[in-house]
Amino acid sequence: MSQSAPVPQTLLHIPHASVDVPAACRDQFVLSDSALAEEMLRLTDHATDILFEKSAIEEAPGGPGKGAVGTLVFPVSRFVVDPERFADDDQEPMEERGQGVIYRLTTHGETLRRALRPRERERLLEQYYWPHHAALTQGVDRALEAHGRALIVDGHSFPNRPLPVDRDQSLERPDVCIGTDAFHSPRALVQRLERLCRDRGLTVWVNRPYAGTMVPLAHFQRDDRVESVMLEINRRLYMGEAEGPDLESGIFNRTRDLCTELVCAAAQFSRAGPKLRGF
Repeated sequence: MSQSAPVPQTLLHIPHASVDVPAACRDQFVLSDSALAEEMLRLTDHATDILFEKSAIEEAPGGPGKGAVGTLVFPVSRFVVDPERFADDDQEPMEERGQGVIYRLTTHGETLRRALRPRERERLLEQYYWPHHAALTQGVDRALEAHGRALIVDGHSFPNRPLPVDRDQSLERPDVCIGTDAFHSPRALVQRLERLCRDRGLTVWVNRPYAGTMVPLAHFQRDDRVESVMLEINRRLYMGEAEGPDLESGIFNRTRDLCTELVCAAAQFSRAGPKLRGF
């Protein structure tokens, strides 16, 4: 009798790696192809689906093991729909800057998209946003049922200089930013990740220049068996921001090794059981 496939306890959530704008959506954007490509270069979390690579994490010495990690990569560009924004514009702080769940403005405050009809907006959410959130919730539910715990690692990257749309405009930026939630991010886990970064000679800040981490609304502030941490990697560590990443370069491979180490450390910690929370 064949055994069923293992259920991942660690879920890699990669929301902003894609540059895909489906042809059916292209007429919504008022920018030329070249201008849209430039805007994508600024805001895409380039190659984070490769930096946070499931196979490398599972096969790493001391890693969580085969079948212990799942990956959920949002399939289209955040310019189409941003899965890490609230669907209700009244709840989303970035909507006032034109970058709520459906982006209206560029990073410089210029018009990005024509006004959408209500049904167009609903269709985008139905096609991309809600299925993505349902898949994440299902993954967490399965992990809780199989293991009694679930860990979400929310994988991102960020520019070395603040964009005009960023809320934090400090010119000094760390190598790594760890985003947390007071309910879902154990203090000792965050401290462990901070220590690992510092041991590698890297600067690391918590909730600066970006804050928070992804948790399904069904579990948010309700179930502390769901742990979550956001890992934001400064793009200066792995790419030239004007050129994009070179996946064969030494700096890229070193940064991928760092991401593997961080996720492995978080997964090992999560498997150990309940922890003290709060920041």
